[in-house]
Amino acid sequence: MTSFMADDDFVFYNGRKLRKGFTTGTTATAASVAALTALLKQEEQAAVSVQTANGQTATFTIEKCDFDKNKAAVAIKKDGGDDQDATDGMLIYSTVSLRSDNEIHLDGGQGIGRVTQEGLPNKPGMPAINPTPRKMIKQSVRKVLGPDRGANVIISAPEGERVAKLTYNPKLGIVGGISILGTSGIVTPMSEDSWKASISIEMNIHKKRGDTDIILTPGDAGEAFAKEKLGLPAEKIVQMSNFVGYVLKETQRIGFKRVLIVGDLGKLIKVSGGIFSTHSKDADARAEIMVANLALLGAPTEMLKKVYKCLTTISMLKVVEDEGYQQVLQVIVDKIKERSEKYIAHRDPHVNIDAVIYSNTSGVLGSTIPVDEIGARWK
Repeated sequence: MTSFMADDDFVFYNGRKLRKGFTTGTTATAASVAALTALLKQEEQAAVSVQTANGQTATFTIEKCDFDKNKAAVAIKKDGGDDQDATDGMLIYSTVSLRSDNEIHLDGGQGIGRVTQEGLPNKPGMPAINPTPRKMIKQSVRKVLGPDRGANVIISAPEGERVAKLTYNPKLGIVGGISILGTSGIVTPMSEDSWKASISIEMNIHKKRGDTDIILTPGDAGEAFAKEKLGLPAEKIVQMSNFVGYVLKETQRIGFKRVLIVGDLGKLIKVSGGIFSTHSKDADARAEIMVANLALLGAPTEMLKKVYKCLTTISMLKVVEDEGYQQVLQVIVDKIKERSEKYIAHRDPHVNIDAVIYSNTSGVLGSTIPVDEIGARWK
């Protein structure tokens, strides 16, 4: 069990009251302080309080505490609050032993990932313990140790290798386990910041290895279509989720010259209408956008009414095909390119953007470049 020693332990999101939680970094810090205390006092610890990176105080119940005269190991359960976090509920261990000098050495053990690529906060070969948690663990341990003693601290997570498969780590080149993360020490439920940051890190890895172009898809389905149907290289694909506008701005900031967006009509039709956060909670104007474009092509009113009543883009697509207005699909994909380039046109450098829309039932529906040239251009 964990708890805040403050009043702001909840956040309101879409009318719901959600409990905040703690990062793996704060959890690892607490486990390290408790393990060191158990070692120095030779007493079992039941609870521990630590400061988070943003200055709040958090109290943790200790799940396991083992010690002898040489080392101590403490496990604390990661509590993500009401956040949908793959690491929520897993045990984070810290094993501490004293050194003969006054240095503090921090490393990752079982279930903590290792960095293998440039572009991440830690260099290749280092454990995936990010700078802020690394700082907080060392500072907190130093406070208990005093200036004259040193310690070896090893963070581990027995379930880390399994849980890491549910995170971004495999795509970021972090192998063997989870990362110890957190900048504030607090997990805010439904926060999109860490998700966006992971996408930025992934794109930065691509740039560091010399890529000047990148392929963006909304998710797994888009990535699978890009690889299997278009023959595009997996190593150039980044999933942008619903953060289209954010990711486009990041491609420009990081310095990519070309972008290819590949996605399902139901998702990308929103972009053609200037909607750059494509989650349904933010906007859903699919029918309106389709009707407006069909109307500009002269589609009859009865057809427009039929399209407007459709609940899915698949059913809209059937009406479009039945009525012979497939040209609207080229109009839509051209507008995706136009809107996307306009979205980032006010800054340098210029980014060339192309797009492909598809459906699972009909395959490629439209492309701003000839379909038979896509594979050759984006090898």
